[in-house]
Amino acid sequence: MTDATDAIAILLGKRSEDATICPSEVARYIAGSEGDWRAEMPAIHASVDRLVDQGRIRLSWKGEPMQKRNGPYRIGAPAK
Repeated sequence: MTDATDAIAILLGKRSEDATICPSEVARYIAGSEGDWRAEMPAIHASVDRLVDQGRIRLSWKGEPMQKRNGPYRIGAPAK
């Protein structure tokens, strides 16, 4: 089983440098085709909060940067 931090890194690694992923995509990746992805969301949010605080990811919504998770958001690799 992949944890949220690893899943975020894996999915971002498969995208272009400026691409983003949806938190539900991370949850679906962890849950697999037979799992309940919604049950994974609290762990995703906790990992996102920790990774943002560590500067390991960035958040945005509709192209606008976000400092903290609040409402809908997208996950991206940190700016270089």
